[in-house]
Order: sequence, then structure tokens, then C-alpha cells
Amino acid sequence: MLPSDKEEIPYDEGSERASSVDDYKVTCIQFIKDISEDYLAWVDYYKLPEEEDKKRRTQIHAIVERTNEWIAKIATTIKGVDVVMNDGIQKMAESTAGYPFQMGVFVNNMSGYTLATPGMIDINIKAVGRKEFKVKLGWHQKDKRFLISSTSPVMIGESNIPDEDYDSLDLHLKMDAQKCQSRDVISFTAVVTETLDGQEYERRGMTTIIHMG
Repeated sequence: MLPSDKEEIPYDEGSERASSVDDYKVTCIQFIKDISEDYLAWVDYYKLPEEEDKKRRTQIHAIVERTNEWIAKIATTIKGVDVVMNDGIQKMAESTAGYPFQMGVFVNNMSGYTLATPGMIDINIKAVGRKEFKVKLGWHQKDKRFLISSTSPVMIGESNIPDEDYDSLDLHLKMDAQKCQSRDVISFTAVVTETLDGQEYERRGMTTIIHMG
């Protein structure tokens, strides 16, 4: 079972409840290690070419290490631990599926695990379609463009997102993180779709976590 967020501890109470947060960190660090075995088993099942197989395994192992480092050192509340843990699970799923086309999401020229300060944050999404294919920003769900999980309220502006598909995408979006404080964590997933003759052919999500400094 996935550890669930039984209670949200306000930031200013975290220090008084450190033992319970620390216990939860230990549980979630182990959970990330355990669930990674399931994703590695999926990589086995796909029977990929040697180079691609190695690439996906290396990425999954790196996500386990980095996610657990963030759980241990950066998350300060049960909610924060949940955000980091679920971010790692998303990233493992994405690495297991692989990327048939080039895609990147950048915050302050960093990808995957990033750092920003409270305020308006620039998000740069880049993608290039394969030969004869085009790319466009997609939707995480039918009525939700982005998947966002955060210890404080944030939103990504959607007013300037083009509907057309392009040979290559280089999109700048703004995340409103003005209500955030230092040590908050934000995880978001952006989806890019690859199209052929206007029809969706492939879609991939890429999850990014931001540590508010």
C-alpha cells in the first residue's frame, strides 16, 4: 500500500512533531526502494535493445537515490514527504516508459530536480518531433493540463499556450508561486504529444520538482 498523508502538519508545527515526520521519512524511503523493483521488472518485460535497457535502468536507480536524498534532507513535513515521494514514483514510471522523441522541462536551467525562489517562476518546455512528426503541449487529463502537487498553493498560467503543433517546441510558461515560502516543494508534470497529420501518435509526461530556496 502507498503510504498516505494522514494529516497535514503546518510548517510552523513541524519541529514539534519531528519524530513522526522522521518515522514517515524512513517508511517512504524504503517504499521508494521497494517500488523501484516493480519498475525494473517492467523494463525486464519490455526486452529492449541493450543500450536502451541500460539507459532506463540507470535512470530508475538515479531517481531512487535522488528522491530519497530529497525526502531525507529537503522535505520538512508529512505533506512535503508525500510530494517528493510521489514525484519520484511519477519519474520512475516515465523512465520505465522511455521517450521516443526528445523532450525537456527546465527551471532555472535545471531539469528533474530544481531550485527556485518564491514568486513567478519561468518554466521552459522543449521538445522535438521525430522525422515527419510534430509536437505540441498536451493535457495530463481531459480537463487538466498539468498535474501539480505542492506544499503551498501554486498555479501554472495557461493563457498563452498555442494550440498548433510544431516541428520543435520551445515554450515558456509562468508558475505563480508567490504564496510559497522557503523549504516548500512543488512537483508538476507537463505532457507533450507527438502528432502525425494532426493526429496524436505518442504522448509522454515529464515530472519536475522544485525546492523553494
